[in-house]
Amino acid sequence: MQALVLTSDTFGITTVSDPVPVAGETCVKVLAAGLNRRDQWIREGKYAKIVYPAILGSDACGLTDKGERVIIDPSFDWGDNAAAQSSGYHILGMPSQGAIAQKVCVPTANLHPAPTHCTDVQAAALPLGGVTAYRALMVRGALQPNETVVITGIGGGVATLAMQMALAAGARVFVTSGSDTKIERAKQLGAAGGVNYHDDAWPKKLEAMAGAADLAIDSAGGRVLNDLTAVVRPGGRIVFFGATTGPTPLLNLHRIFWKQLDIRGSTMGSADDFRAMLAFVNKHRIIPVIDSEIPFHDAVRAFDLIATSDQFGKIVITMS
Repeated sequence: MQALVLTSDTFGITTVSDPVPVAGETCVKVLAAGLNRRDQWIREGKYAKIVYPAILGSDACGLTDKGERVIIDPSFDWGDNAAAQSSGYHILGMPSQGAIAQKVCVPTANLHPAPTHCTDVQAAALPLGGVTAYRALMVRGALQPNETVVITGIGGGVATLAMQMALAAGARVFVTSGSDTKIERAKQLGAAGGVNYHDDAWPKKLEAMAGAADLAIDSAGGRVLNDLTAVVRPGGRIVFFGATTGPTPLLNLHRIFWKQLDIRGSTMGSADDFRAMLAFVNKHRIIPVIDSEIPFHDAVRAFDLIATSDQFGKIVITMS
């Protein structure tokens, strides 16, 4: 079969052996594969314990040999503790061989019917970003209807899905971005407003616009996390699922304890989280926002696009 393969010194489409399912696995013919920032980090060597050669990709919509249209839960071996993943937890696409290929074999238990209201491309955009957004919002964030939510870095796949889910849950959503165009796009999709984080006064401008937030969802870390401690109300929550800008310098501990803030980490989600996310998406007929559809033969360009951080929504590789 053909697959997008990363080695220590090459990256491109090549011919590899078809995967062979072991007991408890099913092979899926991939129709579309969603791209995540994680894939680009692995390409750049910025991921722990990279194993070469590697077929990347954690998200896919495809067909089983029985013709069932499915999506893949990319979380493997979460374990029995709903509160946190086990030491054996891993994600499809590293170290296991991933989905940017004509076929991929995964545990049958990780297959779920693709949402019927979504196209193959839209369904492929859902798994990793969807479960990450859902757990951050609903499980770790304990979002309630009519609460005010701030979502940073709008335009990224997880942030955009989090905005769509929060709106579907009845929240009032405000966003941040380094692009005024992305803020306007978010408002078109239902956000109540947004601020540009390149303005050092953005926390004050956001508070003037939105009031104090009940919940903030972040993946940047860095100084943004400290700024969010000023944005949320006393007794409010901050949930972060990444640290793309690094550690937080001079974290204002006084503000955190005096305002009695909850700061909670979140990573991907359990099998139960994935099922709950999928039920929520089906109930509210959420359609992931697609930035670009890139044909498989041009898959490397999809990585080049996500590296620029210019996208709004998901970049998806189509296999036909």
